[in-house]
Amino acid sequence: MLNSKRLWTTTILLGVAFDILFWKNTPGVSFAIFVALILLSGIRVLAEDDIHPARRSYWLFLPISFFAVMTFIRAEPMTTFLNYTLTLVFMGFFALSFLSGRWLFYSISDYIAGFLRLGGNALANGFSLISETRKQREEAGVETKKNNFWPILRGLFIALPVVAIFAGLLSSADLVFAQRMEEFIKLFRLENLPEYIFRGIYILIIAYILVGVLLYAARKSQDEKLIGEEKPVLAPFLGFTEASIVLGSVLLLFAAFVIVQFQYFFGGQANINIEGYTYAEYARRGFGELVTVAVFSLLLFLGLSSIARREQSSQQKTFSGLGITLVGLVLVMLVSAFQRLTLYETVYGFSRLRAYSHIFMIWLGALLVAVVVLEFLRRQRAFAPAMAFAIIGFAASLNILSVDGFIVRQNVERSRGGAELDMAYLASLSDDVVPALVDAMDDPGVSRLTREAIAASLVCHRDQTTGRSTKWQSFHLSTWTASRDYAAIKSELDSYSVNNDDWRQHVTSPNGAEFDCYDRFTWD
Repeated sequence: MLNSKRLWTTTILLGVAFDILFWKNTPGVSFAIFVALILLSGIRVLAEDDIHPARRSYWLFLPISFFAVMTFIRAEPMTTFLNYTLTLVFMGFFALSFLSGRWLFYSISDYIAGFLRLGGNALANGFSLISETRKQREEAGVETKKNNFWPILRGLFIALPVVAIFAGLLSSADLVFAQRMEEFIKLFRLENLPEYIFRGIYILIIAYILVGVLLYAARKSQDEKLIGEEKPVLAPFLGFTEASIVLGSVLLLFAAFVIVQFQYFFGGQANINIEGYTYAEYARRGFGELVTVAVFSLLLFLGLSSIARREQSSQQKTFSGLGITLVGLVLVMLVSAFQRLTLYETVYGFSRLRAYSHIFMIWLGALLVAVVVLEFLRRQRAFAPAMAFAIIGFAASLNILSVDGFIVRQNVERSRGGAELDMAYLASLSDDVVPALVDAMDDPGVSRLTREAIAASLVCHRDQTTGRSTKWQSFHLSTWTASRDYAAIKSELDSYSVNNDDWRQHVTSPNGAEFDCYDRFTWD
């Protein structure tokens, strides 16, 4: 039996911690601290009742810790979104498999059903615990203690005037203490009452939800039977012949496409001109369609693998062979899409979406290969963890690469060949760009005009990101690093003049070159 008093006390304190960390504070290091508090407090309060997580569940601490820490290291929006999301998702995995540690054996159906159960229990378990505790106290004949409230109230009533007198005397003796007392008294003004009520309510809501999650982890995370482990959720109903025809037809179409297009898949600019395409038409149109084909091919293969009957060994080998060939052709298409994107970047430069696409295609290709291997080994249930590892790889790659810093490095390198540097786009990026821009300024290989554009980009970025929160809860390593770098080159940046007119911001270099902070943006 869980100690309900200890459980409620722990979760209410976590709710108070949430209020301290996040109320009117921009998220920074606060998120990682709160995640650590939840995990450590949850494990501790359950351990008091001899309830411990399975050893394999501890492996989830690796992605949880990594993505939680990266929330205050990287500032690029997509990377930040994935860091927050994946931290919460893997914490959900930890709660779902707390006792069993079988998260690696889950299918997609297990994940979906598990999160639905977890959400339902988070909403319902708090009421059940209250009812259960009251019933057990009644059965044990424990009487509710009465009249504890009035002695406390009388003590406060007597202490209040005594404390007020001493506070008045001490305030008269020290002006600093008087100022602090005045700030403290402001907390109890009537106009602050709605705010305190609201904050108290969401603290209780957070405590209630955490109680539900902890109860689920303690009582219902055994996972004795997983969905489809003994028999498939949906019994195969499509005949082998029908499935092979569908798969074979798509395979022939893809093979024809690869053969016909192979002459200019990897031909570069010469073949584009022969076909009458511009770079934009060749790269932008082809890239999107080919990636879409790859994703839908994966879904088609997984769907057919789940519903197609393969009673004989020869049928299984034939189906797997068709799947391997299909994935091989899709991988060729992905290589073509990657090459198209590279051509586009060569002419128009690098952007966030193009960087995402580069990394996404690599991990999509790895997932396609994993799907074929799992199909050959008849381990289709392992697709869910394979997809989870691919998502981890994609998000971790964005963090390690530092997308905004990567964009700066690539575009500066591109400018060495005479291409124009889009300084306005670089200025619009997150604080992650600042170290890369500062390094580029010190690069002797860049031209004078490029160096001025880089410095102008830094001036624009500094002006657009002033007034950040300085509270410790909002500490962000990227912002701190940017501030440090700005301080190191302050004298040089101050030599650039900033002019605002007609809602436009212009920067002028000491040599008279003008740069528009909002000249143009690259969205794709």
